[in-house]
Amino acid sequence: MEKRARRVRRKSGPHYPVRDLSYVTAQGGRTRRHKYLRELRSFAGSVAVTIGLLALTYVAITTRWGRDDWLNILSTIGTLACVPVFSAAILSAFRRHEAPVVAASIVSIGLFSVAVSVLSALRIPVSYLALLWCLPIVLTVMVYANLRFHRQFGARAALAPFDRATDVMSELGGLPILSGPDADLANNEIVLIDPHEHHSEAWSAFLANCYLGGIEIMPWTRYLEVQRGRLDISSFDITHLNYSPSQLIYARLKRSLDVLAVIITLPLTLPIASFVALFLYFLDGKPVIFVQIRRGFGGRRFRMYKFRTMYKGTSGGATNIGDNRIMPGCRFIRRVRLDELPQLYNILIGDMSLIGPRPEAMDLSREYERVIPKYTHRLLVLPGITGWAQVNSGYTSNPEEALIKLSYDLYYIKHLSFDLDLLVLFKTIRTVLFGSGAR
Repeated sequence: MEKRARRVRRKSGPHYPVRDLSYVTAQGGRTRRHKYLRELRSFAGSVAVTIGLLALTYVAITTRWGRDDWLNILSTIGTLACVPVFSAAILSAFRRHEAPVVAASIVSIGLFSVAVSVLSALRIPVSYLALLWCLPIVLTVMVYANLRFHRQFGARAALAPFDRATDVMSELGGLPILSGPDADLANNEIVLIDPHEHHSEAWSAFLANCYLGGIEIMPWTRYLEVQRGRLDISSFDITHLNYSPSQLIYARLKRSLDVLAVIITLPLTLPIASFVALFLYFLDGKPVIFVQIRRGFGGRRFRMYKFRTMYKGTSGGATNIGDNRIMPGCRFIRRVRLDELPQLYNILIGDMSLIGPRPEAMDLSREYERVIPKYTHRLLVLPGITGWAQVNSGYTSNPEEALIKLSYDLYYIKHLSFDLDLLVLFKTIRTVLFGSGAR
């Protein structure tokens, strides 16, 4: 094989069109190496925090009842400490997994159950109340760690040159563009390509060498999806919505889960809604409900209900900071999204979902559809009270902002899953508590 590689090299120089990879390996291409230890280090901080919280929680609860058998306590803590360690080891092997929340939950709960079983088999006295408190700690921190690991690219990336490379470079935050097939990749671990670009023989050999050397080859559109959580609208096509069997199953179950969630939360939401309605009534009289025609699933018109938070006769149009149309006390109601509570009725009658693209007003929707032809694609699923675009980009007031919001909506539609809905729910709670993303 070495002789053959030398013959090829003498004939062609460094960029001879090859039919196999012997030339690449002869030029120094290495077999792919999975950078497992480096990726495992990404979990180091979270694992340390989890072990510390587990130890503090278990000691605080067990010693509260007068236990002083420290050997058993330390043995239990040592066994529980293995849970985040092994969870990180397993999760780091699934960097491109499409369900980081569910995967982290299943792995953490499964390993925690194994740890409890080991403690029982060794007949070590444990505090089940303390274990009950320790489980959500492991679950919460490891889910957060896996989300952080899944969404970040600690590796350095560079763009292969193609027609839109300059525009894409700005879109991706100023990533460098490789100068040519002989570029030095010592400081790069991901090479981004255009999936629609036809590469020359020289670039094909270069990409093969990257692959053999452990450098990941990835379409830049995929990098955008993972890094930013949105799609490139110009390259998006409706044929990209090729749902997996799990997505199809969840799409059918989503309606039932919405109704079940509304019914279960009624003992909490109904009293809150009643209190808000009484507050608005004493503030500015009737009506306390504001009705607006919105564009929903498949372009169908429906009546969307909200609590009226503006003075009579002043509603309409986007709100601004310090808007004097908003009644006293209603800024808080809007910030924590209590004005959206009447939309639970929209969910029960099938007009909306808990999570989905936010429905637009009819006139605004027509304007955006005229300017942005692919805007109608967001009507492929039921609109939601909250959504992926809402927690990432907030509200829109012009076509430029609508285009950014559409990139998030299309990402949600393409990656529809229980895992993504959980992530939207977590981000919505963060928005409600801290006001991030809300206007």
